[in-house]
Amino acid sequence: MKTSQLFRHSRLRLAVWYTLVMGVILSLSALGIYRSLVESNWNAMEREIESIAGTLHDSLEPMLPASEDPTTVLKRILPELCLVGQLCNSNPSLIERHTTGISDRNTYYLRLFNHQGKLLAFSPNQPDNLSQTLNSAPWQTIRNNNIRYRQFTIILHSSDTHDLAVNSSWGYLQLGRTLQPFDAEIKRLKIILMIGFPLVLGLVVVSSWWLSGLAMQPIYQSYQQQQQFTANAAHELRSPLASLLATIEAILRIPPSQPQNLTKMLQTLERQGRRLSHLITDLLLLTSLEAQSSSQPFQSCCLNDLVSDLIEEFSELATIAEIDLIEQIPDKPIYILGDESQLYRLVSNVIGNAIQYTPNSGQVMVSLILKEHSALIKIKDTGIGIPKEAQKQIFERFYRVDSDRARKTGGTGLGLAIAQAIAYHHQGYITVKSQLGGGSVFKISLPQVISCTFDFH
Repeated sequence: MKTSQLFRHSRLRLAVWYTLVMGVILSLSALGIYRSLVESNWNAMEREIESIAGTLHDSLEPMLPASEDPTTVLKRILPELCLVGQLCNSNPSLIERHTTGISDRNTYYLRLFNHQGKLLAFSPNQPDNLSQTLNSAPWQTIRNNNIRYRQFTIILHSSDTHDLAVNSSWGYLQLGRTLQPFDAEIKRLKIILMIGFPLVLGLVVVSSWWLSGLAMQPIYQSYQQQQQFTANAAHELRSPLASLLATIEAILRIPPSQPQNLTKMLQTLERQGRRLSHLITDLLLLTSLEAQSSSQPFQSCCLNDLVSDLIEEFSELATIAEIDLIEQIPDKPIYILGDESQLYRLVSNVIGNAIQYTPNSGQVMVSLILKEHSALIKIKDTGIGIPKEAQKQIFERFYRVDSDRARKTGGTGLGLAIAQAIAYHHQGYITVKSQLGGGSVFKISLPQVISCTFDFH
């Protein structure tokens, strides 16, 4: 229960960190996108205002004489503008003609000032209560009746004035537009971010919980394997230890007058001690292989000799079990880089299992071939076979297909786990193909084949 809570709390902390990191990244990204869109729209609006003002400036300057009354001149060349102190008509204006196809014409207004900054004329759609005194700053943002406006001011010169100084100017052209569409667009962006960001953050929370589960899964599986290994190791060690203790207790109960029973019990004690020592040695070897802590460098090993020695070693056992042990070894030697003692253990474990699980009058065939720059050792038997559901588990530590049979023969369930670890340590692999009642085929592939021009025999 405490372990489950520990993993759940760890997953929760990991998910919180995922969420915080992604939340910060999304916040900065959203802020950057928001600022980029605002700046882009603002700059586009200013370019449009400046472009329209420039077009009006170029259209008006040639018609502006320096010697006549400005009011009379404006009445003649811009009859649609409203002159200060006179009635206005609402006919289509010059600003409307120049903004056709560019933007909404009703969002713009035009104002003309003399060189002293006095308002002379304005378009009918200008905002109410605007100041009639000129602010000569090129760009201005004003607020009128809670509506923002952006204005651009440019100097006008008459047609016969060549001095571009401000004091020699005819007057000023001021073009403005309402910022209502811009503010509405910004408000829409804010609403999208206010609604979208929590939704996206919610998805991030769910995704973080899922991702933290994926990240914790290998750790949890490793922990479960460690727990299972500890339980299995304790179980395997308990049996010989219990037998040792029972034998010792029996020895202690033997009266001095009956020393003839002591030898048999001491032999039992030795067998259990050897079994315990063998189990501990296998555990240490497996741990060393999985940690890849072996410091012994690989050397050239002749697989032909190795397999031949194993066939010779197991021939007596095969004869006793009435099993035909066959070897198929090529004449040309095959050398690989590896640890010869580990390779010997690897092939020995597989051959030993094949003989152990093959009934009398059966057959075990061991073959060695060179295939695509890899050495392939194949052990084929006519034994009892392995159930399909067990084939994925036979390489796990302490796993036994037939526990009772394995215990009677002294097996620990570590043989194939050690074989697989040795194969991996040599950058190879071991596979099994089996059918229940139809025998098994184990294939060991070792890729580190080397070419030799001399005989190691």
